[in-house]
Amino acid sequence: MNIQEIFAKGGPAMWPLLILSILSMTVIVERIWFWITTLTKEKQIVNRVIDSARRGQWGKAHQIAKQSSNQPMGRFLYAPLRLQSPDPELFRLALEAAADEELAFMRRGDKVFEAVIAMAPLLGLLGTVLGLINSLGSIRLGDIGTSSSADVTLGIAEALISTATGLIVAILSLAFYRFFQGLMFGQAKIFRKAGNELELLYRQNWPYAKSQLQIPETEEEEEQEVETEEPIFKHLFVDPDNNHNAAVEPPKTIKPGEPSEVLDEEEDKK
Repeated sequence: MNIQEIFAKGGPAMWPLLILSILSMTVIVERIWFWITTLTKEKQIVNRVIDSARRGQWGKAHQIAKQSSNQPMGRFLYAPLRLQSPDPELFRLALEAAADEELAFMRRGDKVFEAVIAMAPLLGLLGTVLGLINSLGSIRLGDIGTSSSADVTLGIAEALISTATGLIVAILSLAFYRFFQGLMFGQAKIFRKAGNELELLYRQNWPYAKSQLQIPETEEEEEQEVETEEPIFKHLFVDPDNNHNAAVEPPKTIKPGEPSEVLDEEEDKK
């Protein structure tokens, strides 16, 4: 029998089993790609950031973690380094919050695995029960030992196809589920080790590291600071007494209704 014949003889329960198998395979492929890209780059990221921090180059460590923020380990190490001059307690809290967030992201797809593992065997068993009902419903006591009983036996064998299919889907999903769980637990240990080492280095060199982590809030503030000054105008007038040019203040304009100092002086002379 080929796959199409097996699928047809499995009964109506094969359709939901097909959907569950597609969901499971999609999550498996996505998680495999995620773990390959994560495991191949995390060691390099950790070594570069920790080495820079050990040498006291906290600004360089900040840049390396920022450039690696597309990876879980890079985001984990960048979380405390992006803060503006944090104290050691705030530094530790940022590490813990980032670790919880990244570990939760690594567990993505677990709900799908749990649903497939729980539902696939039950759907297979349901298909078998439905097949047995159809096979045993057509047999009579007088048909025992005849060719009709042979057809019933064949029907029971075909009804067990759905149970076997459900078990296969559940077992494969369970195997990859436990495998990904093991990788996630390993990442938790790596996060804890790298975070503890980075925090220890920061506590040892806190004043110096704090000064290096004074990151400007925006790039515009870092590039330029505009200072405005009021323009000063000077007018050049001719001094008739000295017969040379002198820079003096321009004459003040007199508004209507305001007393003039020049007019007051002329009246005094009169």
